[in-house]
Amino acid sequence: MRAATSGIPEISRRTLLGGLGGFALGFVLNERGVEVFEARAQNTSFKASAWVSVATDGTVTLMCPTSEMGQGIYTSLPLIFAEEMDADWSRVRVAQAPVDAVFNNPVHFNSQGVGGSRSMRGYWMPMRLAGARTRQILIANAAARWSVPASEVATEPGKVIHAASGRSMSYGEIASFATVPVDLAALKDSDLKPQANWRLIGRDVPRVEVPGKVNGSAKYGIDVQLPDMLYASVLRPPVATFPHPLYDKATVIGPERVDDGAALAIEGVLKVVKLPHGVAVVGTDYWATVKGKRALKVEWQKGAKSANYDSLEALDEFAATARDPSRSGVTRGNTGDVPAAFNAAAKTFAGEFSSEHVYHAAMEPMNATAWVRGDEVELWSPTQGQTWARDTIVKVLGVPADKVKVHTTMLGGGFGLKTEQLTTVEAVRLSREMGKPVKVIWSREDDVQNGAYRPAAAHRLEAAVDSNGRITGWKHRLVADSVTWRARTSQFEQFKGFDVVVMSGAVTPYNIANKHHEFIHQDRGVPVGYWNANGAGLTNFAIECFIDDIARELGKDPVAIRLEMLSEPRGRRTIEEAAAMAGWGRSREGRALGIAYSDGGEWNCKCAQVAEVSVDRASGVIKVHKIFAAVDPGIVVQPGHLKQQIETSILFGLGTALRERITLKQGEVQEANFYDYELTRSAGVPDIEVKIVDTGFKGISGAGQPGVPPAAPAVANAVAALTGVRLRRMPMLPERVKAAMRS
Repeated sequence: MRAATSGIPEISRRTLLGGLGGFALGFVLNERGVEVFEARAQNTSFKASAWVSVATDGTVTLMCPTSEMGQGIYTSLPLIFAEEMDADWSRVRVAQAPVDAVFNNPVHFNSQGVGGSRSMRGYWMPMRLAGARTRQILIANAAARWSVPASEVATEPGKVIHAASGRSMSYGEIASFATVPVDLAALKDSDLKPQANWRLIGRDVPRVEVPGKVNGSAKYGIDVQLPDMLYASVLRPPVATFPHPLYDKATVIGPERVDDGAALAIEGVLKVVKLPHGVAVVGTDYWATVKGKRALKVEWQKGAKSANYDSLEALDEFAATARDPSRSGVTRGNTGDVPAAFNAAAKTFAGEFSSEHVYHAAMEPMNATAWVRGDEVELWSPTQGQTWARDTIVKVLGVPADKVKVHTTMLGGGFGLKTEQLTTVEAVRLSREMGKPVKVIWSREDDVQNGAYRPAAAHRLEAAVDSNGRITGWKHRLVADSVTWRARTSQFEQFKGFDVVVMSGAVTPYNIANKHHEFIHQDRGVPVGYWNANGAGLTNFAIECFIDDIARELGKDPVAIRLEMLSEPRGRRTIEEAAAMAGWGRSREGRALGIAYSDGGEWNCKCAQVAEVSVDRASGVIKVHKIFAAVDPGIVVQPGHLKQQIETSILFGLGTALRERITLKQGEVQEANFYDYELTRSAGVPDIEVKIVDTGFKGISGAGQPGVPPAAPAVANAVAALTGVRLRRMPMLPERVKAAMRS
């Protein structure tokens, strides 16, 4: 397998075939599958939105419709297409798709972008169908050339064969004369390869983008260079605000008065530009703009709602709201008669849990480069949302959508933050102002202190237990600011104020007949947004810790109580496997085990984890020695890579469990860089053992995030088993551990 270049290449219509001739096919993805819309055997006028092209030298170029941000999608999606096409993987190269509706993901808001582990789920069947359609077209052309029925023709990697006559023809040869037959038969299930015949799917192949990352030639957004390009740094108000350009939901606090004399005196600074939400310093090099930004003296407008926000005080207020039944919210997924279950209960239990804000901490900070020439706009961006980037430019500059070109670079991590388009706004405004290409780069301090954080949240859970020790009633009230109110207004309105992002995972998979789930929206003005695993990392912590507390009070084993309440076979199997991997029930000197389970929600990837921990009682430091994880994702495209995805998502979960926090006082973020926003260091990484469990499920799931939710509760449950102390707030800082043990 080779990439067109060492990074993620964008190839023009003419270079698609390298001047060698050939044919290109485009497909429209819809609820019926795929429709071919274009195929020509000539050197010019190919649509840039062609999904696949075959050159006469046999090179196959496949488009990757979404962003590569370390999750390996640049390999996995083309691999699916190549499997059904029966392409020779060694002759395949991959190109980054331009922004175009034909590349929209049908399960990701019908837009072109990535998030929520939706790439595999959205593109799995369309890619298979498109690959099978391409193979069908190649077979039809070869059969016509040989004057034999297509039913007598088959394929081997990179070629079409006619076994009866011993003839074969390479895909490159066919490309020189291929057309799309007018009488193409509809695709049938039998036209897709049976799993037994897969030679690429289910096997590990080297990732396409890794060589460029190793040798340094991979191009990220921050690496973009253009002729006569200028740089810009933007000073933003100290109070946390993060305007969302598509929805205008955040209060915009701009500059009242600006003293830019000292900034303009710095060599390399060309201009200071007022923006609605900040002040930009534009110059000939990045460091000059940073020094210029530091030299600015700005008096900011007043009135930000977040100016009165103290995140720790807010959590206490959220908790009070959660326990106050008169403070009602919006419910969804409720079942049975909850009041009756509690009235008839032999015992009732209640528990409160909370979690602080966390930051995305992508290796590559936010950046974007724009070149505005009249009504034509080009954007180079490490974006998770190509459609949203284009729509933002259309809205901000008032240009036609067909005049906007979005170049998606590699992403040095995204985790939800790079769905945001504020850097897009800054880059296009400044390029129009300067008449030249402008690259906007956020420093690490900008990135930490101007984020759209995971919401802080407080939970109150209650359970009713009958005389047989079975949980018959369940209440879960969650209080937090809303992600969808700010960043996906149509979804907030669709569910009538129930935030399905923050509340993801709240509808517990356990067999409890009477359940109540309630979201109580707070609007404190603090910017919150998408984060790795979204609300499932919040809700799973509360649910799985509460289950353990109930088990302890009832004298039940934590594994046994989960199996008792779970009839779904995939979930049961993952719990059983995780427990077996860890040697559940075997005592450890000075250590204990804790278990947690997540059914994966919309990801449909079941994950159970067991954490083995110890606690230094003098310092309060929790040491996680090992994580045992069992996952059932269904069909696995690349097994080794899937395990890596689970491992990294577990590390995300452990970071939020033990260390990571964003605190705000009077609306100002207190952390600034990695010296006070502490990520998991190498010394804190436990041994992680991941087992892929095959329960026979033949569906496809999203596996980039399911390792996050169970990590924190597994650790908390292990600490409780070891010390008898329940830690109820993330992160579980050493001082909180010591305070809990003292109490």
